[in-house]
Amino acid sequence: MATIGFVGASGLMGHGIAKNLLAKGHALHAVLHRRRDRLADLFAAGAHEAASPAALAQACETIFICVTGSPEVEAAILGAQGVLEGLRRDGRRGLAIVDCSTSEPASTAALREACRGLDATFIDAPLARSAAEAEAGRLTVMAGAEDADFARIEPLLRCFAENVFHVGGPGTGHVVKLLYNFMAQAICTSAAEAFGVGARAGVDLRQLAALTTAGAVNSTLFQMMARTLDGELGALRFELDNARKDLRYYTHLAEGLAVPAIVGEAVHQSLTVASALGHGAKFVPSLVEAQETLARARIVGGDDPNAGVRSKT
Repeated sequence: MATIGFVGASGLMGHGIAKNLLAKGHALHAVLHRRRDRLADLFAAGAHEAASPAALAQACETIFICVTGSPEVEAAILGAQGVLEGLRRDGRRGLAIVDCSTSEPASTAALREACRGLDATFIDAPLARSAAEAEAGRLTVMAGAEDADFARIEPLLRCFAENVFHVGGPGTGHVVKLLYNFMAQAICTSAAEAFGVGARAGVDLRQLAALTTAGAVNSTLFQMMARTLDGELGALRFELDNARKDLRYYTHLAEGLAVPAIVGEAVHQSLTVASALGHGAKFVPSLVEAQETLARARIVGGDDPNAGVRSKT
């Protein structure tokens, strides 16, 4: 059994990961941020409270980080009480740091070099699926690592993941995650826009959804967006502003490679508009609420079967 440190265990995804690592018998040390109530069950089950990421570096063999994005990861690694400070104070040699966040590849590369200078290995292993599947230990992981480093952490990843993909060398995990999230948000934004145009044109959106369900365009994500027609805005529990951040990282990646990202920029701007209209702290299906404003039409349904075709006054 390993001694594992965790930064971000109070988050929607991090809590489930930490819970499953603990349930599999590993010793867990978690940094407490603002939400003690989110970690109460972990502490009751035997997890130890750590004062800082620096303390984790001194006590643990492996540290998992699952936070919002690159600024938060950088703070956990490079901050005044960060992991590297702990290593400089006599931390564990050969420490493995596993970043499960969705981060910018350029930042990941810089952190990997900074860690290497202190005999630590920085591995990118971002996630797919939902918080509910994190709690159930059924996540999908895409890891970027050297073969030996992947072999070292794979047993830990399988404590909380149903699908574990070694997608390539260091850094490729975060690249693949950005490609994946771009395709996912392209589906969500296109569905919301189709609903907006259809509603304005007077189409029965429930018939559009039924037709799509029976055809090649259907997908799990489309079904989550279509549930907005029945008034459900929480089928995809992923914060819209987080999706916007991920698309910003994707367009930065494409720009750095001198590759046009025409659709990616459009998806990013669709998310940005929805955020500007006040929906950023909601879940991604609230793209449909933004389309209600833009199309000046009622889309989000509830009990009214004709809600998708009634114009707003």
